[in-house]
Amino acid sequence: MKYIDEFRDGKLARVLATAIAAEARPDRRYAFMEFCGGHTHAISRYGVSDLLPTNVRMVHGPGCPICVLPIGRIDMAIALALEHDVILCSYGDCLRVPASDGCSLLKAKSRGGDVRMVYSAVDALKIAREQPARQVVFFAIGFETTTPPTAVVIRQAAAEGLKNFSVLCCHVLTPAAIVSILESPGLSKADVVLLDGFIGPAHVSTVIGSQPYEGCAVKYRKPVVIAGFEPIDVMQAILMLIRQVNEGRAEVENEFTRAVTREGNRKAQDLVADVFELRPSFEWRGLGTIADSALAIRPSYAGFDAERRFALVYRAVTDHQSCDCGAILRGVKQPRDCKLFGTVCTPENPVGSCMVSSEGACAAHYTYGRATPQNTSESVNG
Repeated sequence: MKYIDEFRDGKLARVLATAIAAEARPDRRYAFMEFCGGHTHAISRYGVSDLLPTNVRMVHGPGCPICVLPIGRIDMAIALALEHDVILCSYGDCLRVPASDGCSLLKAKSRGGDVRMVYSAVDALKIAREQPARQVVFFAIGFETTTPPTAVVIRQAAAEGLKNFSVLCCHVLTPAAIVSILESPGLSKADVVLLDGFIGPAHVSTVIGSQPYEGCAVKYRKPVVIAGFEPIDVMQAILMLIRQVNEGRAEVENEFTRAVTREGNRKAQDLVADVFELRPSFEWRGLGTIADSALAIRPSYAGFDAERRFALVYRAVTDHQSCDCGAILRGVKQPRDCKLFGTVCTPENPVGSCMVSSEGACAAHYTYGRATPQNTSESVNG
């Protein structure tokens, strides 16, 4: 655990906090969005915000794949389990996301649907091999990080000639979401948060590299610093962002050099390009419909596309009217701004998706939000 501990060192955190306070100009305010849910989790868990000066604010972004999945996509998975008698394989976090009419995949299971939690796409493929008489569908969600494993199982199923395996593909793309946040199409000024820069995602960037963010930085004049998930990573990234803003620069910098390169993982990129193509449009929870922001299975692998195989039709569904997940995902509101937070809506009884996954902003705030660096043993103050 040596190398993990070094990135959680309390003394180094205080040194960085002092440097941030020294370089943050008192005559201006800074707002940086951490796009990745893993960063949101780390910031809440280790009390990073408590170490920042009052004029440096962290804004939570739509980087939790569970959180940005619209209700209509969950409904499609539920329909597969209840109406098409498939074995529906899903990651655990998806099971509890509220869908239409108070249903969820977990409740669909209690109503007789064959819904199974898996830890990987390979687990779903194994079930298809073991149950040749049943149709097995893998509910594939996530950003660029989880897309290559889905591509692997589709190619493997094709190589084996499996006729009972398919994928409900809901993979989405990070750069398109960042652009959508910056452009905020169709939103009033009250629904838009003004940002000075972004902490770029870690795992996603190991796959796509740092290059895809360069056009965004140049066009919108917003710096991006890719950072690892540990508190020292995040604080170093904040310092790098402040320096860029102060110097009038808008560049892509890489704090996470131990894992991320400019080019990314070319082998994984080629694999994804072989199996998937861009969707013309895709609805995100909180962000609306975004062009070229998600992936669909290519026609050459159409036999493994659950949407085609079962003639599924997507229908948009409005979120719970009292839930502020949409505004929280855009960074316009903080979790505690939602009147349901911590009362009606808790991790045990989530009303919105942001309270389901541990990477969701509401779940992170609920779990760690009351802790301060003085009263938690996990604080980076050590």
